[in-house]
Amino acid sequence: MKSTAFPTEVKGLTKRIRTVLMATAQMREHERDPEMLLDLQYSLARSYASTPELRRTWLDSMARAHLKNGDLSEAAMCYVHVAALVAEYLYRKSSSELFPSGLAAFKKITLNIEEEAAMREDTGMQDVYYTEEVLVEHLEVCVEALWKAERYELITHVAKLIIPVYEKRHEYEKLSRLYDTLHRAYNKIMEVIHSGRRMLGTYFRVALYGQGFFEEEDGKEYVYKEPKLTGLSEISQRLQTLYGEKFGPENVKIIQDSNKVNPKDLDVKFAYIQVTFVKPFFEEKEAPEKKTDFEKCHNINRFVFETPYTLSGKKHGGVEEQCKRRSVLTTANTFPYVKKRVEVVGEKQVELKPVDVAIDEMKARTAELTKLCSSQEVDMIQLQLKLQGCVSVQVNAGPMAYARAFLDDSKINQSGLKKIKELKDIFRRFVQACSIALDINERIIKEDQFEYHEGLKGNFKDLVKELSDIIHEQV
Repeated sequence: MKSTAFPTEVKGLTKRIRTVLMATAQMREHERDPEMLLDLQYSLARSYASTPELRRTWLDSMARAHLKNGDLSEAAMCYVHVAALVAEYLYRKSSSELFPSGLAAFKKITLNIEEEAAMREDTGMQDVYYTEEVLVEHLEVCVEALWKAERYELITHVAKLIIPVYEKRHEYEKLSRLYDTLHRAYNKIMEVIHSGRRMLGTYFRVALYGQGFFEEEDGKEYVYKEPKLTGLSEISQRLQTLYGEKFGPENVKIIQDSNKVNPKDLDVKFAYIQVTFVKPFFEEKEAPEKKTDFEKCHNINRFVFETPYTLSGKKHGGVEEQCKRRSVLTTANTFPYVKKRVEVVGEKQVELKPVDVAIDEMKARTAELTKLCSSQEVDMIQLQLKLQGCVSVQVNAGPMAYARAFLDDSKINQSGLKKIKELKDIFRRFVQACSIALDINERIIKEDQFEYHEGLKGNFKDLVKELSDIIHEQV
């Protein structure tokens, strides 16, 4: 018997039965906790990774739960995974010349699709009767789900898989409808790029502390994807209410600062939830490739948040002493995923000295202004708000505070010549961006704003003069 696969299969079956029993029992316990419930359903789907029909059942169940909760991107991803699972089955059975690449065809839609490769041909594919027709039906569901999720850019990848089948069958009416859907999808893409009003989610780091309350979840960190423009107070209140119902409101405390938590400093009588707003993170070499807002929030698994501090121990100080700690988190899967929360599996921290903070801040201001100016339809109110902050010549705040603190002759040696050169280069680009923004503002303002615009121009002129005096060159 040792030479056969039987003992291994028994062990695998025993493990699956244990997972099913534990998850089923916990699902009743956590029925009011949407994230935990989906995690448990996913653990069941994962336990059936080698059995297509059972995995499909649980992915469908997860999609229904996501739709009920209004998490449309996650529902769409569940349907995409189901379609990929069927495509992989057909690929391995070689029963369809129209789907020669299996799940590989779905990698442009989601990098998480490799999960569907766990299907086992010896056991998992027995008693399953997927056909080309079944796959097309699932792909049609994907198109509808991606449309509802406003992820129009992905519809084209799904359509490319359906079109050859329709063409082979001479289903011209369906082809016509699908091309019409594609036409509308591309129009929608242009519309949302033009308006900038599509919000595909907001992200938060959520850390759980308290062994007596969270048990095996104690100390775990997740990134949560919340709908649209969810605020920090909104998710904090939701989690406070959710865990308050579980553990009693008096036993739950929310930590809203982003400092590293030492569990030893916490009172064991309370359940602590730390909530921090995070943004998608890209290395500088990656950033130019992410041209659209969609590309900046699809297939992402790294997130960043920053914690201000000073060496004196205060959180905030003058620009000469203001430091910040940049934390970059890596999640186990990319977003969007079949779940709306994904565990953090890596964290990297970078300490920024005051001159680094200045460089970082000036880069961000320049990039924001450049982005506003390059929009197809310039948002005049946003442009003016940004300009007002940029050309301010206040003593203790704004761009000139950085110039006085780090570029003045008496301060240069403290920060290092390389950093100073970088900061000077950024200031030159910043001045150029302000000049372009002022020209655009002059073209789009109404008559009653002429005086306001002249004030901005005057402030800009003062800024350029002072900056030129500080760095001893005309900028």
